[in-house]
Amino acid sequence: MKKLATPLALFTASALALTGCASNNPTSGAPAASGAAGALSGSISGAGASSQEQAMTAWSTGFKAVQSGVTVQYNSVGSGSGRKNFLAGQVAFAGSDAALKTDEYEASKALCGPQGAFSIPAYVSPIAIAYNLKDVKGLKLDADTAAKIFKGTITTWNDPAIAALNAGVTLPATKITVVHRSDDSGTTENFTDYLAQAASTVWTDAKAQKWPIAGQESAQGTSGVVKLITATDGAVGYADESAVGALGTAQVKVGDAYVGPSAAGAAKAVELSKPVGGQAANDLAVKLDRKPTDSSAYPIVLVSYHIFCNTYKDAATANMVKAFGKYVVSDAGQKAAAAAAKNAPLSAKLSADAAAAIDKITAAS
Repeated sequence: MKKLATPLALFTASALALTGCASNNPTSGAPAASGAAGALSGSISGAGASSQEQAMTAWSTGFKAVQSGVTVQYNSVGSGSGRKNFLAGQVAFAGSDAALKTDEYEASKALCGPQGAFSIPAYVSPIAIAYNLKDVKGLKLDADTAAKIFKGTITTWNDPAIAALNAGVTLPATKITVVHRSDDSGTTENFTDYLAQAASTVWTDAKAQKWPIAGQESAQGTSGVVKLITATDGAVGYADESAVGALGTAQVKVGDAYVGPSAAGAAKAVELSKPVGGQAANDLAVKLDRKPTDSSAYPIVLVSYHIFCNTYKDAATANMVKAFGKYVVSDAGQKAAAAAAKNAPLSAKLSADAAAAIDKITAAS
């Protein structure tokens, strides 16, 4: 995956310190904005999920055409680090493949006012089980078999359990090399959530942002995982489907069918989901059903969020964050991301709900 270009270049810690919810004020060098509507001027910074990298480039470019005076910087440090940076007041928003946890939400009240922070779905994409096996296309896996592969109890590609699901396919005796994320990752949390829900008798670990199995190969970020799988014969891992390139992608069992990753399947999975609840009134985090029987849904789906403060310290930051957030969830923003990253656009209803939630952002002064 390509590194982000300016103005989304990585920025220094000193720059970060000027852009957070708690630090954006006129005396600390934050630029003035002309109001909630009309032309804005200044810069805001975010950090987090690498899965959003291509979409964020498109959003920054598209938003620049709408608000030419505003620069949006984004550092793809991973979901966990992005949320930590946000809660530390180092950035104005976070990108995360997992919504805020309860303790993180409670901690956000010190930064974001009594209503705390809130999570808005911004980017929906299937997570692919990506593999590097020459001449093997359309590999079929049920949840239990996938769990055994990633747990390390199935160690070669011609194992009888895999062969039974792939009649007529010549599977090599190649050793399976599992590749996982080395960093705290919302992609890992979503993938392990699938394994924990859909293969609970095999995968006994709870969902987690940190990969729970020791002794396997690992790499930093989405691009690092894809690069390592690509370089390793017999490797298998998990990554945002838009980033896997020429690698093979497995079809997973849904009901009586086998379903490959697709934007339409991911969108259907989100449509079947339920709200999490229990945090800010305008929070839109969802709980995904990883065991659908509807074969139009693809269950290994990533819902990546933008996390904002309900209250920012100053109007300049609040107005820029609100404008950018609403652009991202708009029809134009979602189409721009889909063209760049091949993700699933938000439904019209979810887009409208997200815009209404972002509209509730206020400034303390």
